[in-house]
Amino acid sequence: MPEQYRRTYDPFVALSAAASVTGRIRLGTGICLVVERDPILLAKEVASLDRLSNGRVILGIGAGWNAEEMEHHGTPFALRWKVLRERVLAMRRIWADDVAEFHGELVNFDPIWSWPKPVQQGGPRILLGAKGRRCFDRVVEYCDGWMPLAGSGSDEQLAQGLRQLSDACKRGGRPFNSLELAVIGLGADAYAAAKLLQAGFEHLVFVLPPVDRESALRILDSYVNLLRTLRV
Repeated sequence: MPEQYRRTYDPFVALSAAASVTGRIRLGTGICLVVERDPILLAKEVASLDRLSNGRVILGIGAGWNAEEMEHHGTPFALRWKVLRERVLAMRRIWADDVAEFHGELVNFDPIWSWPKPVQQGGPRILLGAKGRRCFDRVVEYCDGWMPLAGSGSDEQLAQGLRQLSDACKRGGRPFNSLELAVIGLGADAYAAAKLLQAGFEHLVFVLPPVDRESALRILDSYVNLLRTLRV
């Protein structure tokens, strides 16, 4: 296996550090590759972070695109969406039930105890980071919202995605306003941000590259000024 496929890190360590020194900001993953993680361990990690942060976690998830990487983690590429669905449903069961069990086609475990439980009832909100043809039906079935990547399409294409998601809600009998809508990976572009808010997205997640402290603070200041311009 090439070296680049063996490198990994755990975002929950960094998010736990952020939780310990903050009190208001929401803490999210963008995105967590559920198909490359054990659902029982992941459920415990997420629940622990939600407890440490007093309920500020958003779990952004995806199935991934790197076939070699996910197969190295035990998930065949062709089964990635089935694996994602069952692992999400299994984690929800672990978060909700004192004695949890799950019996699916690809995820199967007998009764277990897993503590702590999340602060958020039933677990953190789960947002699907995808843009494929079937992603909207998946959001409606087993997620709590949609989180496309900025730059994965024009503003109009993202707005069209919201219309497709609304149609999927009608097919699935789910209220559209029950979903959270976010865009990740934005730069300091006030016009683009305003267009996305007008389209109906609620959360805008801006890019913070891995730079030194002073550079990071300057970038954050530019985002603060942008938000003041938008009056949000």
